[in-house]
Amino acid sequence: MKLVVRVRLLPTPEQAAALEATLHAVNAAANLVSAVAFDRRCFRTYDLRKHTYHRIKADHGLAAQAAQHVIKKVADAYRTLHANLKAGNLGAPGSKRRTRAESKPVTFRPDAAQPYDDRCLSWQMRERTVSIWTIRGRLKNVAFTGSPQQLTTVAACRRGESDLVHRDGGWYLYATCEVGDVPVSEPDGFLGVDLGIANIATTAGTATAGDGVRYSGKGLNAVRRRNRELRRRLQAKRTKSARRLLKKRRRKETRFAADVNHSIAKQIVTEATRTGRGIALEDLQGIRDRVRLRKPQRVTLHSWSFHQLGSFIAYKARRAGVAVVHVDPAYTSQECSACGHIDRANRPGQKTFLCMLCGFAEHADVNAARNIAARGVAGWAVSHAA
Repeated sequence: MKLVVRVRLLPTPEQAAALEATLHAVNAAANLVSAVAFDRRCFRTYDLRKHTYHRIKADHGLAAQAAQHVIKKVADAYRTLHANLKAGNLGAPGSKRRTRAESKPVTFRPDAAQPYDDRCLSWQMRERTVSIWTIRGRLKNVAFTGSPQQLTTVAACRRGESDLVHRDGGWYLYATCEVGDVPVSEPDGFLGVDLGIANIATTAGTATAGDGVRYSGKGLNAVRRRNRELRRRLQAKRTKSARRLLKKRRRKETRFAADVNHSIAKQIVTEATRTGRGIALEDLQGIRDRVRLRKPQRVTLHSWSFHQLGSFIAYKARRAGVAVVHVDPAYTSQECSACGHIDRANRPGQKTFLCMLCGFAEHADVNAARNIAARGVAGWAVSHAA
């Protein structure tokens, strides 16, 4: 499996200036290539090379390999755009958002990431330095650092390209690493995971397992509300110091939420590994388009990072050899995990589940997690029937 490992560069001021000038040059070249691709309706890498390769080398001082990467970056950006248009992710034909995306070329920020391969970037793991190409010549002995686990993974498993990223005043390399696959063991049952907002995740086995763990979202939701109110007040001030504080705090909430999701995902995968079970997740793709809420509730829904938590669980489970299945989430909150009766009245409140047919009572999220676990067992049996 592929992992992306981030290490931090520690350049000197002169090295940082060269890296910054390089990012500005390659992204200016990328904007030129993008404009040519848009005007000519030419989006294949091979065709774009014929129209732009020599021009961007001469105009922006790029080396041959860097110019190739710029052209490929533009082609990949248009491939992603067209895939999103085809999937309807940018709205229906004729909508404002889709029209705006189709009516202008893709643009790149001056400090957008730039890919490097082994011809442009070499690693000296023992000295913890890299040698990297810039428009001011090749920089040698650029120091980097990271956690012991990150450095070990990069040294043993790095393959392919690495991306140079400049973010919030720091310089980073995102290295692609290929880690050996762990064989997926045959699961002895499944651990259902119900994702939500009041409780970020609730885990339970089948109806006979008798377990249920809730990971409360109270703390995370309180942080989100506090940050939202602080942003509102700072934006209303419109002073230089308020804008400076807004810039300083950006992405802080995102990092906090990602840390919470990592912690929850690790605990869920550890529990599944300890008990020898697989993990059943809800397939919530497109839920934001299906659900209709009042305006005060929309912020809460759209800040719900269910996809991130699901992806964290999936890749951690894959590294541990734990089976993962995605199941249909329809009616999991209304179905009785004891008798299977489905009724909207079974869910009288956010926390309460009371079956109108058999009288079974349980916390609503635990009941839903048991239904997901049962569907995981059925889905695994069908997919591995052969």
